[in-house]
Amino acid sequence: MERLASWIDQINERVGKGVSWLTFGLVLLVFVNVFLRYAFNLPLAWSKELEWHLFALIFLFGAGYSLRHDRHVRVDLFYEKAGKADQRRINFWGTLLFLIPWCLVLIYAGWRAAMDAWRMGERSPETAGLPNLWLIQFALPVGMSLLLLQGIAKLIRSRAEASEQAQ
Repeated sequence: MERLASWIDQINERVGKGVSWLTFGLVLLVFVNVFLRYAFNLPLAWSKELEWHLFALIFLFGAGYSLRHDRHVRVDLFYEKAGKADQRRINFWGTLLFLIPWCLVLIYAGWRAAMDAWRMGERSPETAGLPNLWLIQFALPVGMSLLLLQGIAKLIRSRAEASEQAQ
């Protein structure tokens, strides 16, 4: 099981490093958009939409990487004050009862929405916008799949740690 968890870690590590380059691209694109808009009064609909798409890719594809490095958002009511054993239990049950089911729901719903958008050939409502708007919709099920995999890796490690503690 540890090999599976390590394989999942490697996937999310590679995707996370790739997403970091998208972040650089997004910063550059925003700079160019602001410059063109204010210097030449030249707003570009397609580049504004591309900003949104890059942000979506960064957020969705980076979620698994964030979970891998324990940088995800956590509602911290009592976690910080809990001991290590209690934190492990919170992580295990939170992953099992909340993270995994919601990832499955979002994968299912996202896939259906993306397929519907693809079938109807969804395009930008802007005449100068991006064609094939449906493509970005597939980012939701892919991103949630990466997050789901990382959640599974966390569960594997959590059970292994609990077994080591019991011995």
